[in-house]
Amino acid sequence: MQDRQTVLLPPMPPFSDDARIAAARDFADELARRRTVRDYAATPVPCAVIEHCLRAAGTAPSGANQQPWRFVAVQDAAIKHRIREAAEAEEREFYGHRAPEAWLDALAPLGTDADKPFLDTAPWLIGIFYERFGFDAGGDKVKRYYPHESVGIASGLLIAALHRAGLATLTHTPSPMGFLNDILGRPKNEMAYLLLVVGHPAPGCRVPDIQRLALDDYASFL
Repeated sequence: MQDRQTVLLPPMPPFSDDARIAAARDFADELARRRTVRDYAATPVPCAVIEHCLRAAGTAPSGANQQPWRFVAVQDAAIKHRIREAAEAEEREFYGHRAPEAWLDALAPLGTDADKPFLDTAPWLIGIFYERFGFDAGGDKVKRYYPHESVGIASGLLIAALHRAGLATLTHTPSPMGFLNDILGRPKNEMAYLLLVVGHPAPGCRVPDIQRLALDDYASFL
């Protein structure tokens, strides 16, 4: 077997069981306050906040440690508006022609439609891409292992980090999203995974009155 270089695992926090339970409970309670937001204030968010949250996302595990995620953080108003125009064009097709009636019925309680003003208003949009394949030093293709799963985990860490920083988010997934490659200048080996909207909720922001599943509904202990 090939020799592998290793380093010592950094020490974990020296929690007692009671302290560990409290830390887990507090984090779960904090994330329970997270809600998807579609109404944003134009209040600026410092770039450093986004940078640190992306650093957190970049700690995610990935297949064969290939780290296939690529993030493009956009605050330029003109680029955001181009994204809005392209996204709304796809959304009009979705709501007007492509979406089956059952899907539209499922979305109805959330009040979504083809108009996406938050893509202009929110101070940051983060385009999240996954590499379908990479390239070695000689320019030959290199397979990526579990890129969807890897980027999904990284996206979850990013959302949690942004929430921890006191910001709201929206996972926006117009389909297809090839326009993001064009607008953001991404290469053909990358595929758009989602567009994350980031910022402060608008004053008086309201969200749908929804309920989350209870723990017993989605978790089993054997």
